[in-house]
Amino acid sequence: MSKILIVYASIDGQTKKICEYIQNKIAERVTLCAIDEVAELNLDYFDKIVIAASIRYGKFNKKVYRFINKNKSLIESKPNAFITVNVTARKAGKDVPETNSYVQKMIKKSNWQPNNIAIFAGRINYNAYGFFDRNMIKFIMKLTKGPTSADTNIEFTDWDKVDKFCKVIQSTE
Repeated sequence: MSKILIVYASIDGQTKKICEYIQNKIAERVTLCAIDEVAELNLDYFDKIVIAASIRYGKFNKKVYRFINKNKSLIESKPNAFITVNVTARKAGKDVPETNSYVQKMIKKSNWQPNNIAIFAGRINYNAYGFFDRNMIKFIMKLTKGPTSADTNIEFTDWDKVDKFCKVIQSTE
C-alpha cells in the first residue's frame, strides 16, 4: 500500500474539505498536512506527494511556492500531483490545466511540472467572509457573471470529478 502525503493550503476550508474527502475515499494510507505544519514531516517516508492549494485574489499562498521550491527534487523523484481549488473553475473550459491561468502561472513561477493536475471548483459563502473579502469577492463575481446575492452559499465542487482524481492518485506509480 502506498503512503500518500497531501499537503494543503486552504483559506475558507473548501480545499481542506476536498482533501479530507480524498483521504476518506482512497483505501491507501493518506496523511493530510496543512502547509503550516509540513516542516514537521519526513517527506522521504511517503511514496506519493500531492499538493493542494486554493486561490484568493488570483494568487496561491506563498508558502506553497516555498514548499515546492525547497522540496522540488524530492517531489519530482516520486509520483506527484497538484490540485487547485478556485471558483473560476466553475466555468466550462477553466477547469483544465491548459486553460486555467492559475495553474499556468504556478507551473511557470515554480518551474515544477506535476505528474498530474486537478482543478476543482470551490465554494462561495458570503456569510462566512469578513466585510472586505465579501465585498471584493462580490465585485469579482459581478465582473465574471457569478453569484452576487448576499445570502449566496454555493458549493461548485464536482464530486464526481474528485472521485475520478482519486483513482488517478491510486493508480499512479
